[in-house]
Amino acid sequence: MGPDPRRLANASDAERRAFVIEAVFANATARAVLERAQTIDLPDWALMAGAVYQAVWNRLTGRPADYGVNDYDLAYCDPSDLTEAGEAAFVERASRAFADLDAEVEICNQARVPIWFSALYGVERAPIQSTEDAVKEFASLTHAVAIRLAADGTPEVIAPYGFDELFSLVVKPMPDISTPDHWNAKIARQKQLWPEIEFVRAMVT
Repeated sequence: MGPDPRRLANASDAERRAFVIEAVFANATARAVLERAQTIDLPDWALMAGAVYQAVWNRLTGRPADYGVNDYDLAYCDPSDLTEAGEAAFVERASRAFADLDAEVEICNQARVPIWFSALYGVERAPIQSTEDAVKEFASLTHAVAIRLAADGTPEVIAPYGFDELFSLVVKPMPDISTPDHWNAKIARQKQLWPEIEFVRAMVT
């Protein structure tokens, strides 16, 4: 019998924060992305999305650290430059830094997300002024966790809603999710990879 995947459901935030760091750093690629991100002067940056929460799932369920991780979302936030050209310059700089990694590293200025999201989905999004703002806007509280390195290399976990949802292994969409079809397709794929997790479908209106 494998480890109890819900063994940290009632643990302290300090224990769960340490677990997140250990889970992410167990993936050599994620660790390389974090370490190299420090060298390219991204403003207010963090590694977020699947590279973080899926690493936690993998450690909780006894799977390899990089199991199911398709890409590495390296976000930054620069509200002072909302141009495509400004973002492209950072993408180019990052592409050179990660060129030898056998992984897809996606760079995105989170401050620009409300612009294209509103145009694509017809849903107005509030301006994003920081990476923590961006983490608060994820489609599920489970996903609302990110990690970065301080100037001295110390890992910092961004978890504005805490860790209860992440370690409950029940993944629920935020109320009034703007893209329920996308959410339902995504969780259907993830259920095949992590059958221990309970995924809640979004209501399609």
